[in-house]
Amino acid sequence: MAGTRAGAIARAERCFDEGAYLERLRALVAVPTESQLPDSEPALRRYCEETLPALMRDMAFDQVVLENPKKGRGPVFVATRIEDPSLPTVLVYGHGDVVRGLKGKWSDGMDPWAVTVRGDKWYGRGTVDNKGQHLIAIEALRAVMAERGGRLGFNAKVLVETGEEQGSPGLRGLLQAEKDRLAADVFIGLDGPRQTTFMPEMKLGARGGVAFDLRVHLRDHAHHSGHWGGVLTDPGFVLAHALASITDRNGRIQVEGWTPAAMPPSVKRAIGELVFEDIPGLPEGDPAWGEPGLTKAEKIFGWTSVIVLAQITGHPDAPTNAVQGEARARLQVRHCADVPGDSIVPALRRHLDAKGFPEVEIIPVMERDMFGASRTDPDDPWVGMVAGSMARTTNRAPNIVPNSSGSNPSDMFLEELGTPVIWIPNSYAGCNQHGPDEHALAPLLREGLGLMAGIWWDIGEGRVPGKR
Repeated sequence: MAGTRAGAIARAERCFDEGAYLERLRALVAVPTESQLPDSEPALRRYCEETLPALMRDMAFDQVVLENPKKGRGPVFVATRIEDPSLPTVLVYGHGDVVRGLKGKWSDGMDPWAVTVRGDKWYGRGTVDNKGQHLIAIEALRAVMAERGGRLGFNAKVLVETGEEQGSPGLRGLLQAEKDRLAADVFIGLDGPRQTTFMPEMKLGARGGVAFDLRVHLRDHAHHSGHWGGVLTDPGFVLAHALASITDRNGRIQVEGWTPAAMPPSVKRAIGELVFEDIPGLPEGDPAWGEPGLTKAEKIFGWTSVIVLAQITGHPDAPTNAVQGEARARLQVRHCADVPGDSIVPALRRHLDAKGFPEVEIIPVMERDMFGASRTDPDDPWVGMVAGSMARTTNRAPNIVPNSSGSNPSDMFLEELGTPVIWIPNSYAGCNQHGPDEHALAPLLREGLGLMAGIWWDIGEGRVPGKR
């Protein structure tokens, strides 16, 4: 049975139209895989040992559950199908963990662990982040195999981890230990929202995140403001002046080494070609804030940002008439691959010392394992191949985003496996991921199935760099 590309796409779309996709999504969402909770491991293990194996049981993949190198963290599911070692190998990524369900806070009493269909919106925790998205990849693989009479035409390895919402603890160590098992020519993951609801999209990495506290500790106790005000140094003002030295009045970063020397030409070009959609309810950008001369898109996808997450001195809930002994602020820097993450804190230390703030301590914090910055070059041949496939399916070139504005584990796969990293998001900015009422848009799920069936078909046809 030779089959056709159009036939594979039609099979994937029928999976949606006839209800099979929804039925399988309900089974995935029903498992409360809240990795942020301390007692989550049994549910994470169930997802890897029971739910996913049942989903892929009839697909002739070799399945294994790998233990996390970090004790107490969730396992990793890997399903492998090697049709011929000479064929290209794709590593397909998803994450089975979700943020807290927040049961009781959803509208109209909706259950986060059940899929509720209301028009084009499918509600449930994980419908977009990320169970509904890795289900798209798996069902598209199934459709291509059926159309080709039981073959993909390439090798596939499906990896579903269970710690992404906690920064993927242990994943890097697992990639190092299982490098041969997970070796591939390209990484393709499905996660995140896209910039528009009307055109397909690719993301090629992520900005990195570095968080730290700035602390000014001058004395162990507060002292009466009437007796000591104007005599004792006020840590609140010292910290305020230190913070003010980090950016100017309009948010332009003043710390040498925090911003790229320049945006790579391929990155600048890709950002300049992005198409955006206004989503009701989202804030407008402040044009005068940040690096002058950059567009909003360049500030988000090609530059560095710094924000104050929290700031405190004294007791804001019950202020006392006293000169405080300490002030503290937590900051977060988001940076692209052009600025090494491990240079952020040393650069700030040099800056504060030069500005006369040696008493301001910098205390790195790790609320969760932060991802590093990463980016596949927009000119990489695999990017061109996948973009071409998406254009053939939709008759429209996709948005190519050099790196996500949020976080993902791209850096681990780029650095440990050496694979180009490509993300294909199938959600939108208004999906409420991480909050109550998380939902998928049904048309994007259906479109995603067709897009992925087209990509899998084209890879199986040999439309790949350096293989045939």
